[in-house]
Amino acid sequence: MPDGRAGMCKNTSGSGGQFPTCGFLPESRPVIIARADMMSALIICEVNVSRLFTSVRRRLYHLLFDPETVTGRRFEALCALFALLSVVIIFIESGVGTQYHLTLEEWHLFVWLELVITLVFTAEYFLRVFCWPDPAKYVFSFWGFIDLATILPLYVMWLWPEISLSYVFAWRAMRVIRVLRILKLLRFMPSLRIFWSAIVSARHQLILFYSFIAIVMVIFGALMYLIEGPKNGFSTLNASVYWAIVTVTTVGYGDIAPHTPLGRIVASVLILIGYSVIAVPTGLITTHMSSAFQNRKAQRKCPKCHRGEHEHSARFCNQCGSELPD
Repeated sequence: MPDGRAGMCKNTSGSGGQFPTCGFLPESRPVIIARADMMSALIICEVNVSRLFTSVRRRLYHLLFDPETVTGRRFEALCALFALLSVVIIFIESGVGTQYHLTLEEWHLFVWLELVITLVFTAEYFLRVFCWPDPAKYVFSFWGFIDLATILPLYVMWLWPEISLSYVFAWRAMRVIRVLRILKLLRFMPSLRIFWSAIVSARHQLILFYSFIAIVMVIFGALMYLIEGPKNGFSTLNASVYWAIVTVTTVGYGDIAPHTPLGRIVASVLILIGYSVIAVPTGLITTHMSSAFQNRKAQRKCPKCHRGEHEHSARFCNQCGSELPD
């Protein structure tokens, strides 16, 4: 008669054994070990995949966002070439039927070129989103909007051709938006960051100056409306302020002009003021750019010999020859 001892723990290592086992343990031990090995293998596989994924993202990041590497510079040159070619194609398309005519073969060539360029920019956009540390942040960034806006029009025209056929303005807008591809060239010009930083640094002075110019144009427009009147073309205050803007920017279309001696004197004063519209902002931006270059030059120190004040375009230290940081 069974006494139930099959499930009781027994000492299988002798009287001095330290590892008692139960009746069901010898049969289940291989299963437990197999499961443990499987879990370890899965963890190792997951870690390896994660490392591979991170490595691929890092390499793509250096390719797309690091112009200092040889591969990055080549990729930048390729993207710049595609951007220029795309803009040339857009301008040629806009002149077809009015300035010149294309044969069917030439038209097919331009269509295929536009298709290839759009596919390249589409792949570039998704790769940039993929390798950016925070993809959502890149999507809603300035360059994210530019990259997306330059590839969407062609897909919209392919998927919804009735929009292009029914609405002429929408069709023109889809074509014009692609011109934004020329902004991609700014991405490959690091020195423009200094120019932009100079504008940002001088923004308060620029806003103050242009506010003063706006007030001057309104005052002079009102004076000309009072002096010349509707009989000489200054029919409304709007037209008079428009004349003041054209005059102060030294454009001078000539569609509205003063005829009275007093009006010509006022116009002469406004023309002289107009030269400051170019001179003052140029001086402000130049001063801030010079300051930015000097600060960057002072900050660029050699990590080996600690010599500073290297030129902005220098790649290596002029004393020890070590590579300089960006």
